[in-house]
Amino acid sequence: MSQPTVRSDGARPRPRAALRRTVRSGLLAAALLLGAAAGGCAGTSGVPGALGASESVPQDTAFWVEPDSSAALQAAEWRRQGHTSEALLMDRIGGRAQAVWLHDEGPGPRVRAVTAAAAGAGRVPVLVAYYIPHRDCGDHSRGGAASAAEYRLWIEEFAAAIGDRAAYVIVEPDAVAREVAGCEMTDAGERYALLAHAVDRLKARPNTKVYLDAGNADWIPDEERLVTPLRQSGIDKADGFALNVSNYQTDTVSSAYGHRLAARIGGAKHFVVDSSRNGNGPYTGDGSTWCNPPGRALGTPPTSRTGDTALDAYLWIKRPGESDGTCRGGPEAGEWWPEYALGLASRAKS
Repeated sequence: MSQPTVRSDGARPRPRAALRRTVRSGLLAAALLLGAAAGGCAGTSGVPGALGASESVPQDTAFWVEPDSSAALQAAEWRRQGHTSEALLMDRIGGRAQAVWLHDEGPGPRVRAVTAAAAGAGRVPVLVAYYIPHRDCGDHSRGGAASAAEYRLWIEEFAAAIGDRAAYVIVEPDAVAREVAGCEMTDAGERYALLAHAVDRLKARPNTKVYLDAGNADWIPDEERLVTPLRQSGIDKADGFALNVSNYQTDTVSSAYGHRLAARIGGAKHFVVDSSRNGNGPYTGDGSTWCNPPGRALGTPPTSRTGDTALDAYLWIKRPGESDGTCRGGPEAGEWWPEYALGLASRAKS
């Protein structure tokens, strides 16, 4: 498998049914308060490439925190059971903004619900469009639209549901890099045209920022190979590209790669970095480096105040605590795994 990640996010897993039944009636209010109090936890982070004295510091974007995420509900359940220390650690995930993945038919109702809730809270949601035909090249997260025509209609519904509300949208994780790395079941020209259509329709919404996924620094090390495919996929109309989705490359490595890729694309393109699980960098031990690797940690909390004028935000695009698959004792891909989530949180530096 050329891409070291499993798209477990696409399943948008929820906690076990029993857990949801237990907490929804009595603890949802607590989770809502937690999300409101956290305010997205969009702190600042000192990174290389800080703004010069003559440049203004942009206002930090307040990203939307889903009040009933798996992590928020888990923290609430542990509080009810008296496991206070574990709940406090889980707050590091549940109290922070995570992307909402759209991966099934009929995205409109979910997109409208999320963007309306975020707007009502005065915040900005992060959405992921993940429905391209031959998704994941038939691998772990196989699926997507049955045809190009179906995908175009799906994107139209997605974009219409956003309306004039604010949103960040990550367009089709893996789609470009998968094609560059090799995917025999797809037609490259058709795939790039569909991505360009997605960028065009989403960017037509007045308050939507659009980032086309570009893989990660370890997957396609020679960034020049991505330039033409990204251009064919609509990068010129997008706000920029997304890096490190569901991966573990450090902020420093991803930022350097992003600057190189942006320079090759031209046009002063910006980028965002998924920092959800990269706090300890990539796994270098034996066995799989991408599937539930041990010893990993949460990375930089979501923020648009990066200290780098080309890096628009650190985002938690991968939802921390959702399994990559049944390796290393994990549940099925996409299922909530509280023990793994707790490990990520316990090793976090912030």
